[in-house]
Amino acid sequence: MSDHVFGILDMALVAVVVFGLGIWQLVSINREIAKDRSPEGARHPIGEHGLDNGRPKPPE
Repeated sequence: MSDHVFGILDMALVAVVVFGLGIWQLVSINREIAKDRSPEGARHPIGEHGLDNGRPKPPE
C-alpha cells in the first residue's frame, strides 16, 4: 500500500472518532436540556440534594 492510502485511512479514522464524539456530546446536551425543562429536573442539580416535592423545609 502506498503512503497516500495510509494517509487517507488515518484521516478517516480521526474523522470517525471526532464525529462520534461530537454526536455523543450533542445527544448528551439534548438529554440535559430535556431534563432541565422537566419540573423536577430544573430544581434539583445532580448530587446537590434530594427531591422535596416542592415543599420548603420547616425552620429549625
